[in-house]
Amino acid sequence: MANILDGVDQRTQLAGHNRLELLLFRLVGKQRYGINVFKVREVIQCPSLSHIPHSNPVIRGVVTIRGSTIPVMDLSMAVGLTPVENIENTFIVISEYNRSIQGFLVSAVERIVNLAWSDINTPPRVAGTGSYLTAVCEIDNELVEIIDVEKVLSEVVAMPTDVSDDLAKEVKGCTKNQWHILISDDSSVARNQVKKTVEQLGFEVTIARDGKEALDILKQWQHEEAEILDHLLMVISDIEMPVMDGYTFTSEVRKLEGLSEIYILLHTSLSGVFNETLIEKVGADRFIPKFRADELGQAVLDRLKEKEGVDNDEA
Repeated sequence: MANILDGVDQRTQLAGHNRLELLLFRLVGKQRYGINVFKVREVIQCPSLSHIPHSNPVIRGVVTIRGSTIPVMDLSMAVGLTPVENIENTFIVISEYNRSIQGFLVSAVERIVNLAWSDINTPPRVAGTGSYLTAVCEIDNELVEIIDVEKVLSEVVAMPTDVSDDLAKEVKGCTKNQWHILISDDSSVARNQVKKTVEQLGFEVTIARDGKEALDILKQWQHEEAEILDHLLMVISDIEMPVMDGYTFTSEVRKLEGLSEIYILLHTSLSGVFNETLIEKVGADRFIPKFRADELGQAVLDRLKEKEGVDNDEA
């Protein structure tokens, strides 16, 4: 498992074809879970952990790997299951999310599977807002659950969502029209982070849970509510989403007459291994990694100035 990311350059090309590879693992019990290999740096046998006094109970300790000190979270405990009692013979999945590196303690690691994003489905709505699932899929006739890691991280390390007063004031000074923003993200936490940031700046918002839903919304507006498209400032889209990922969503929009010029900002937790060349290839207008409220707000402001015809020196 130490060499799990061998051939990562080849794997990154999957993202351009609405495909991904999942690393399958178990927490407690027989249920299998998955994490996108794109997010994984390596998998190691769990060594002795150094305890951090007064830390969040989910953080079981820290480990030093090649000079870097990495917090290790008990992923089972983080999603409300039984904590791992004995860490001997367990594994740590070293991953990168939202510009930070962390380890997730898991009971067992199985294998990597190659799937289409169209095989990944949104979890049942009956799961409720407290659910830690962002997607589900079926492998070997068994349900595999994909955890909303962004929700886990937001509960362990709070992410500020307030924009600065100066930024909000500058946006207000540039706004001559009422603009609308479409947000597409499969993580409820990420959606709410972006929504709160955008609404603080005074924009109207529509939400989609994946690229297919976002594409359908745009088509509906085009045929039934063209006035919304007239005031659509931009689409802010995640990349990793079930049914249709952000790359494919962007490519599909660029093919549609009357919609091809829509401004698309890809906003993703793939901060360490994303392929900027691929983002340009599919036709996205801009990319920023998750999540910093003022950075996202500044990207929105830059687009606003462009639409309103405001020169940067004037603002």
